[in-house]
Amino acid sequence: MSPGVEALLEQARSGLQRLTPHETVAAVRGGALLIDTRTERHRREQGDLPGAIVIDRTVLEWRLDPASPWRIPEATGYDREVVVVCRHGYSSSLAAASLQTLGLRRATDMIGGVQGWISAGLPLSEHPADVRP
Repeated sequence: MSPGVEALLEQARSGLQRLTPHETVAAVRGGALLIDTRTERHRREQGDLPGAIVIDRTVLEWRLDPASPWRIPEATGYDREVVVVCRHGYSSSLAAASLQTLGLRRATDMIGGVQGWISAGLPLSEHPADVRP
């Protein structure tokens, strides 16, 4: 494999069972955490996803590690399914791979990101985002 970001992305995705937007909806209905790592600006431009928890990418691992003193209450175990989303489905792949390295073996991301969600015709949230510091 050649060096560079494309190789890094390919390596990250090789360990993920990536979900389509519709599969993501089903996973959330089944209890998966939907984690949105987009910036405030991007959420304002694209809209918010129903049921998503917004966590800044810089603190993602600390908030989702069940052993971390800085975890969110929903980070209940290493077997919890987590679906990470970003704008287009690139940085979310890297984030999900990082979560798997941390021990969250069921971490993955959504193909196409929020843009894929919108293109699939899925609804956006009418409520304020659940932003976690």
